[in-house]
Amino acid sequence: MLESLVAGDDEASVIALATLRSGATYWVGDRAQPAGVHAGVFKRRLQRMRMHGFEPLGLERAVQLIREHGRPVRTGLIDAADRTWTTLVFLTEDGALVACAGWPLPLVARKPPL
Repeated sequence: MLESLVAGDDEASVIALATLRSGATYWVGDRAQPAGVHAGVFKRRLQRMRMHGFEPLGLERAVQLIREHGRPVRTGLIDAADRTWTTLVFLTEDGALVACAGWPLPLVARKPPL
């Protein structure tokens, strides 16, 4: 089911779909939180990552899309089977994709798993 949600054409969605198809595990939260809370938290995380010289794929755009969405969102994580990549997904209360972002694990510069 999650595969159909991350079928977007942005780079983070393409990587999320490839990761899922290669045996990734995933988790999606049951409870939605206000969009402003998520946008604020992940804007700060983006700033901290950048301070350390790391640019997560799609996180700046995800923060923007969450703010524009303006309604509560749920979060989820998709972890590559080999634990080299993680994708963060933001979903509406009824399960539609708002945005996703990803980064390699551990947080070091690496190519996406495509």
